[in-house]
Amino acid sequence: MGVSRRKYAMMRGVSETAVRKAIASGRITVEADGTIDPATADRQWDSQTDPAKQRGPHAQALGAQSAAGTARAATKPVPKSAIDAVNAALGESGTDASPGGGSGEVSFLRARMANEVLKAQTARVRLEKMKGELVDRSKATASVFDLARRERYAWLNWPPRIAANMAAELSIEAHALEQVLDKYLRAHLAEIAEVNIELR
Repeated sequence: MGVSRRKYAMMRGVSETAVRKAIASGRITVEADGTIDPATADRQWDSQTDPAKQRGPHAQALGAQSAAGTARAATKPVPKSAIDAVNAALGESGTDASPGGGSGEVSFLRARMANEVLKAQTARVRLEKMKGELVDRSKATASVFDLARRERYAWLNWPPRIAANMAAELSIEAHALEQVLDKYLRAHLAEIAEVNIELR
């Protein structure tokens, strides 16, 4: 024979309403006579309830066990790729990226901090994109390339258009002037083309 709902609520350190909700949702079961076996109910409650949503002394003990498990997990060897990812995330955020326990260790808190940094960076990029402060690199590169190509074609078409007027002013032969202008203009455009624009 078990205990009443009120008695179990007192033993567990929760309200009687919480016990009734746990029974109604099927997280804990009652005996055939309607009473509650505390040991069975505790096991069921712990295994079927989110630890973050538990209250009372029982939840505190469970939280301490969970924290101890996390501390043990933090001392296990971590792959180098994971350490590098944490250091890269913290380094980009301006946080000290040197691991606290040496180059071969990473703590749960540092990994969690790196995760939060990455979330913040992602949110910042999304916000800047929505505000129009961020430009798509591929579109920007295509636009710069298109602008440079149109500029080049405009300059290449300039000597034939202007040569006759310049030749008349200088009293020289127009075709010869066009050839000279074209030669030096192409040489100048070739020099400009060697400039490498990096959009980062």
